[in-house]
Amino acid sequence: MTPFSELPGRVASDEGVASHYGEPLLEQRALEAGGAIVDLSHHGIVVVSGADRLNWLHSMTSQHLLALRPGESTETLLLDPNGRIERAVRVVDDGERTWLLVDAGSAAPLAAFLTRMRFALRVEVEDRSEKYATVLAFEGDARDALHGLGPAVEWRDPWSAVARGGVQYARDDAEHAGAHWSATHFVFERERLASVVDLVTRGAVRAAGVLALDALEVRAWRPSQAGDVDERTIPHELDWLRTAVHLTKGCYRGQETVAKVHNLGHPPRRLALLHLDGTGGELPVAGALVFAGPGSANEPGARPVGRVTRAALHHEWGGIALALLKRSVAEDVALEVRGGPEGADPQAAPGDPIAATQEVIVPSSAGAARSVPRLKRL
Repeated sequence: MTPFSELPGRVASDEGVASHYGEPLLEQRALEAGGAIVDLSHHGIVVVSGADRLNWLHSMTSQHLLALRPGESTETLLLDPNGRIERAVRVVDDGERTWLLVDAGSAAPLAAFLTRMRFALRVEVEDRSEKYATVLAFEGDARDALHGLGPAVEWRDPWSAVARGGVQYARDDAEHAGAHWSATHFVFERERLASVVDLVTRGAVRAAGVLALDALEVRAWRPSQAGDVDERTIPHELDWLRTAVHLTKGCYRGQETVAKVHNLGHPPRRLALLHLDGTGGELPVAGALVFAGPGSANEPGARPVGRVTRAALHHEWGGIALALLKRSVAEDVALEVRGGPEGADPQAAPGDPIAATQEVIVPSSAGAARSVPRLKRL
């Protein structure tokens, strides 16, 4: 429980923070305009101190961290040996400690893994999730107000541009959906959250729930571990080489897969934004299956071509969703999503399918960045 729990109209999410405060679409507009804040106190925080901290983290994760300056924000991925995403980590260093901000449920396993990997290096790992909490705002009055309260650290999301050493799969013939993304995560001691909530009670800013943030992330094509990663996900599928992977930094666990898929192959799945038919007023649940072709969801024996990772009601675009589709799915084919009530088995969900059209994020041609000449056979 945090002081945010005392705000009127609060409807709790499954994670214990506010899903919304009674007006989710108005909250979404205010958040996007920089006039609202979001309680992310369910997120985790791991702090690494010691002289070897950046070299050590650099050696294990996908981002180049050796030259990270105090106050500079970046993000990195901890991969398994096959290149699948285990942890997505927001990174900022204050000159003495490196702060690792992670989604709910990730702090304890991340801290345990890092502790096992210390060996004889000069590093100390602490899970500080009980002492610190995160509050989010976009560029505007809300961000200025939180900055004025003197947080322990600020992490500025780099999603608005391709990071050094990264690459973007989304086509550049139009402006990227995240080009104006300006989210900042502010880390406060939990005992100071009352001062943050006081901004709301005084009317200086508005409180918004995680539903508002989720809708804006989906529209900006912004991936997250909690929202879009499953046990098979590799960074290429989510266009996460854009900000979380440095392609020339050298070896780390999972680097071979990253290099092979980018240079010689193609990611097996691709992230797409789905524009959902709003006539039924229904949003699919996470995990809802996607089928190719009109009427395909009701055809006997029809095989799904992907699944929804997140769906949201956007204040301008209506029903939208992120979905991981098979690479072989044509970019212009009409899709159908089998929806259903919360918690339903997506393979047996009742109700009518939801028609959807694609907005391509990761194109089918993504990867194969290096052309390998074929040798003539003797």
